[in-house]
Amino acid sequence: MMKISIEHKIRLYLSALNYRKMSQFVSAAEAVKLVRSGDRVFVHGSAATPTLLLDALAKRSPELREVELVAISMLGDQEIAKPMYRDSFYFNSLFVSATIREAVSDGRGDYIPIFLSEISRLFEKKLLPLDVALIHVSPPDKHGFCSMGVSVDVVKSAAKYAKKLIAQVNPNMPRTHGDGFIHVSRFDAMVECNDALPEVSYSSQLTEEDLTIGRNIASLVEDRSTLQLGIGSIPDAALKAMGHCKDLGIHTEMFSDGVMDLIKQGVVTNAYKKKHPGKVVSGFTIGSKELYNFLDDNPQFAFLEASYVNDTRVIRANPKVVAINSAIEVDITGQVCADSIGTYQYSGVGGQMDFIRGAALSDGGKPIIALVSATKKGVSKIVPEIKSGAGVVTTRAHMHYLVTEFGTAYLYGKNLRQRAYEILKVSHPDHRESLEKIIIKRFGTRMHPVH
Repeated sequence: MMKISIEHKIRLYLSALNYRKMSQFVSAAEAVKLVRSGDRVFVHGSAATPTLLLDALAKRSPELREVELVAISMLGDQEIAKPMYRDSFYFNSLFVSATIREAVSDGRGDYIPIFLSEISRLFEKKLLPLDVALIHVSPPDKHGFCSMGVSVDVVKSAAKYAKKLIAQVNPNMPRTHGDGFIHVSRFDAMVECNDALPEVSYSSQLTEEDLTIGRNIASLVEDRSTLQLGIGSIPDAALKAMGHCKDLGIHTEMFSDGVMDLIKQGVVTNAYKKKHPGKVVSGFTIGSKELYNFLDDNPQFAFLEASYVNDTRVIRANPKVVAINSAIEVDITGQVCADSIGTYQYSGVGGQMDFIRGAALSDGGKPIIALVSATKKGVSKIVPEIKSGAGVVTTRAHMHYLVTEFGTAYLYGKNLRQRAYEILKVSHPDHRESLEKIIIKRFGTRMHPVH
């Protein structure tokens, strides 16, 4: 049987449907000619990073100046992020991923602090008007609709409000259910691509400390809870320890392979969620090829816009929401720094506060911040004061549970002195004496009971 190319399929669909705006495949070099100097360009992120289009754009650097690139995160070693393109491209990032940390640090970019739930408003309200959007989609179905696949989050909004839309069409992009469908007639240019999606394996990086923290978190999770999972190894470690649970649900901004494993084990059923029962709800995913294959045309998953997924009103409607997020450091009063190391911008606010607050308002909810108590070099991550210049992502007023490999500190309703001593209990033993001296100096030794 003759194999029909993606391009030929699209031509057939467009011809049959007789759309006036007839998009067609062009080379990547031709497609990115739509970008002009001074344009603001949105870039699809995470595992949907359109590397083919970005590489083609980088090759146009001699003729482009001051093109602003806006993205949540970009995966992979991107050519366009190299210092040699300083005069051509500027990264105005909504979340600083590893790919562009150097660019932001040395003045070739900057960071916009914003909750993930609110990013779409920047496009809708023209606070960040978009000239072009580069997106990465699946091949169209028989009706001509492509899927935004593994990343819907804020892309739906960016695609809606950008003046021009360039699509990288890839058969390796899963066709996911939810909000992420877009018709080929919307594209100003399409580029055929057959690249594998970037893969990330958090489970292969787990340390003994991570696994212990995972077990401590899992001990807090009740049957029929609804889980949110932040980025990194600790959420995956927690999932590994939840095999004893029953009828868990997932409503999260992102997830990785651990969710797939619990679905296969029958632990995640989504049966008792109030919002979208029977479905895993997420904005995006990063994981293995096995995960991407599992997602393809799988009605158990709904990939929806972050403005909805991360809305605290939606989150709190689910019962027993357990929000699991990590941090860079936490001070003795419970302030959480999760996006920066001093003035060095490491990541971003993301959806941590959306879910910490949503979980706190959920009936039986548990907002959790988890971290290894010390760095690999032995430096305590529980500190008297967060580093000068660092940002507070989650305030101490929002903190309920702090989990390390040494246990769980429950902070809700405790005064500053009480929470300092509670946090001390889960700090690394090598640092407890020095921390206690600072606590005594700041708060004294007398413990006032709370009635």
